[in-house]
Order: sequence, then structure tokens, then C-alpha cells
Amino acid sequence: MFQDEARFGRMSDPRSCWAPAPLRPLINLALVREFRYEYAAVSPWDGHLDYMTAEKMNTENMTMFLDQVSRTHPNDFCVMVVDGASSHKSKDLVVPGNMSLILLPPYSPELNPAEQIWNQLRRNYFANCVFDSLSAATEQAEKGLSEMASNKAALHRLTNWPWISVILKD
Repeated sequence: MFQDEARFGRMSDPRSCWAPAPLRPLINLALVREFRYEYAAVSPWDGHLDYMTAEKMNTENMTMFLDQVSRTHPNDFCVMVVDGASSHKSKDLVVPGNMSLILLPPYSPELNPAEQIWNQLRRNYFANCVFDSLSAATEQAEKGLSEMASNKAALHRLTNWPWISVILKD
């Protein structure tokens, strides 16, 4: 599995959009600095997605997320590929017995297919949206992740890159 986390909140994400000529679309903006973190782990092989919302990105929440993934896959041994965030390397991080972590090389987000989840979530669920509350933004993120998790075939296509398929076959 490949794991990553991202921040979602009330800061708007203005993007280009379509409107019939000669109209110009009007997009509201919000510059409110309230956010929560979404943790996600995806299995490119089968398109399975696990996710969790947290107030902070820290070692305690990473431990909780790893435990959640471990309990979701109790009969599997999960090899979790993570980036070099401090919460992934902390001596206080508790890694479940049915899991092993592999660190990606520094500054290499292009090697992590979980990054594509955030791109799709921002594009399809947050573009040109303004939220009245942090709870509304969190609900939108969870709605998007839930819908993405229910479409394993689409997640498989999005995250199963050719070099991953070669590794998984061996």
C-alpha cells in the first residue's frame, strides 16, 4: 500500500470552469485558514482505499491510522510505502505487527501514487467551492474519499502505475 496525508479545509481552490458565451463565471473565494488532515492508504493492485480524518498530522494520529489499516486487513501483511515526514520516522510511532513501513527517497512525491488521490479530490470535490464551516469542508472530503473508495476499478487505474505492476508481479 502507498500512504500519504493532505490538508483540506476552508481555503478555496479557484480553478478555471466553463460558462456559456458571453457570460463570465463568478467564483467566490474564501481565505479562512481552518483545516483538517486526511490520511489515506491505497493498494494499487486492487484499488482498495483506507482513509481517516484527523485534527493534526502527528505521530499519534499516524499510529492511529496504521492501527486502523491493520484492523481492516487482519489476515494480510501490509507493506506500507510512506514519505519521509517526521511522523513516519518518529521513534514513538507504533507500527502494527502485520505491517512494515518502507520510506520513499527524500523529495520524491512523484513516486507515490497516493498523491493522485489528493489531486482528484481537490479537482472533483473542492474546486470553486466555498464552505461555511470546517465541518462542511470535512464532510466534503469524507464524501469524496468514500465515493473514491467505492470505485476500486477507478482507483486501480489511477494508482497502478506500470512500474508498480512490474514489482507486484514478482
